[in-house]
Amino acid sequence: MVRLKFSIELLYDIADPTCDLIFNIHAARTRYQTVVAEQLALNQPVQPLLYDDAHDGTRHMRLQAHQGQLKLRYDATVDIKHHVESPQRLAEMPISALPQQALPYIYPSRYCQSDRLRKLAAREFGLMMPGYERVRAVQQWVHQRVDFVSGSSNDSTSALDTLIAGTGVCRDFAHLMIGLCRALNLPARFVSGIDYGADPAMGPTDFHAYVEVMLSGRWYLFDPSEVSPPMGLVRIGTGRDAADAAFATVFGAVRTYAPLIVIEAIEDPQQGWTLPHLCADGLSSAHHITPG
Repeated sequence: MVRLKFSIELLYDIADPTCDLIFNIHAARTRYQTVVAEQLALNQPVQPLLYDDAHDGTRHMRLQAHQGQLKLRYDATVDIKHHVESPQRLAEMPISALPQQALPYIYPSRYCQSDRLRKLAAREFGLMMPGYERVRAVQQWVHQRVDFVSGSSNDSTSALDTLIAGTGVCRDFAHLMIGLCRALNLPARFVSGIDYGADPAMGPTDFHAYVEVMLSGRWYLFDPSEVSPPMGLVRIGTGRDAADAAFATVFGAVRTYAPLIVIEAIEDPQQGWTLPHLCADGLSSAHHITPG
């Protein structure tokens, strides 16, 4: 089991008399990711409203802030006890056997134009044996062909843009992998979170984006940017692409600042807490759903 402690600080200057904001910064709650402790601090006397999505554990917070400075800090400790499976036991599923909840993740979406990636996907991966190793091949293909360059993309950059440019950040890697998987009729979805174990040379800790692909009826973790071991990924939001999993959505005139994020892993063998490390097995931290 992995225990991770993290904090997120967000700062905004609000120009309008009031401003509505929706945040997705709370650690998700699933059967495999437990929120041990959490605390939210706001510098304005506002009452946030929280909503938990029972399907994927995503937690949204809505609030109406007042003119001036809004400062928000969220602290949490999570335990992640991954479901672990041998890659040889993980199979791709025919569309007819997919759980109903997986169907939205086989279609093209705003940033993942899988319909325009079908020829490429068929050429590169169509003759491979279906299963976990084919998904790993897609992950490695994206990692090898896209260079991680901070600031090389923006909010409008799509999977096709990333494929052409050959550069991007974690969300761009995720969008391209998702698009290629869906082009192979594999349900794939976007997950936002925080990563532990990234190279400090990459800069300060930031929000991170990675991928889940459904195999044998369960969502498994893949990180095409490979900035940290999947075992060190904290789950926050889930969606078809980044449009569904933004950490903040602002409705009004606001000046934003870069988030300040700190994360640490707790090692205590007596408690069963290990440091995140690379693992050859398939890992899942998502709710398990049954076909139907």
